[in-house]
Amino acid sequence: MSNASPDTLTNATAVLVARRPDALASLARHAEAFVIPGAALLAGLGVFSAFLVVLGKSPSAFFLAVYLGGFGSAFSLDNSLTHASPLLLTALCVALPARLGLVIIGGEGALVLGGLAAASIALPLHGMPYFVVLPAMAAAGALVGGFWIGIVGALRTFRGVNETISSLLMAYIGIALMNQLVEGPLRDPASLNKPSTYPIGDAYRLGNIPGMQVHWGLAVGILACIACWALMERTTWGFAARVAGGNVRAAQVQGLPVGKLILAFTFIAGACAGLAGMIEVAAVQGDANASLASGYGYTGILVAFLARQNPLAIIPVAFLLGAIDASGSLLQRHLGLPDATVQVLQGILFITILFSDTLYGHIKWLNPDLWVRARP
Repeated sequence: MSNASPDTLTNATAVLVARRPDALASLARHAEAFVIPGAALLAGLGVFSAFLVVLGKSPSAFFLAVYLGGFGSAFSLDNSLTHASPLLLTALCVALPARLGLVIIGGEGALVLGGLAAASIALPLHGMPYFVVLPAMAAAGALVGGFWIGIVGALRTFRGVNETISSLLMAYIGIALMNQLVEGPLRDPASLNKPSTYPIGDAYRLGNIPGMQVHWGLAVGILACIACWALMERTTWGFAARVAGGNVRAAQVQGLPVGKLILAFTFIAGACAGLAGMIEVAAVQGDANASLASGYGYTGILVAFLARQNPLAIIPVAFLLGAIDASGSLLQRHLGLPDATVQVLQGILFITILFSDTLYGHIKWLNPDLWVRARP
């Protein structure tokens, strides 16, 4: 039996009532991050369904094919996870600078150059142990990718160049540079129909996770997402980056090194994309060739925006987009739709996600201030 007096119970009830608006405000604040992207995703799927109807195709048949191609069997799941692996890292290339208020969309260039650097460094190291060559390949890919996107950060810091435009142009330059080197001085003479570098060799290929037909790049990507989340949420550098992203002038007044933060985070972002290129070479391609420019860097933009730049949320979103990518061949066989249909879907989703950004803070029942003002 409780010994609490009536006055004590009355006071406790009053405290709960007083705290209710704060609890509702917190709920609204967290719900907004899920409701708005979810609604944007559904809206994008609705628009794409209308697009399919215009083409004379069944939306239900399309989404069934996507489900079967991405989740319908153990092979489909493994294929989806394989496609998701580079998306985890290219999405980080967008998400990390975004916390500083930067919109970087040049991960594709860092990926292809990172892959090229990894393949190039492996050749003179032939004959050395596996545990020496693979880390060297990873370091080369990360350093080149970090340098490439770091140039974008330097242009923004020292010259005030818009990072969105410069990163996109740097992506085109990176792809052209990779093609020039692969088709020129780094070309394997034996690669007749598809120019590529010399193969890295089976001894230095990245194997599969035990019990799965998915390479270790998936684990690397997940660990990178966790590490980047810890960097942003549990370190003083991450806190400083969030402050600078919220208000650059206020951060400068407080003495925060905004320029150094931009340089550091753009380098880390590029290193993630460069590491994705290394993994594609070591686990999938076996050499550097034009297939490295397969659009993972651009799809990573959609993943990052759909995940609201949260490194942990990138993990499930990358899996979802990887499943859509993996279903492309099934769509072509069963529905007679080209592979580009998946890119149309991604483009529509990207537009609806961008539009949904205008809704934050404008939906009344998701506004935390509404519940705070409702305090009795």
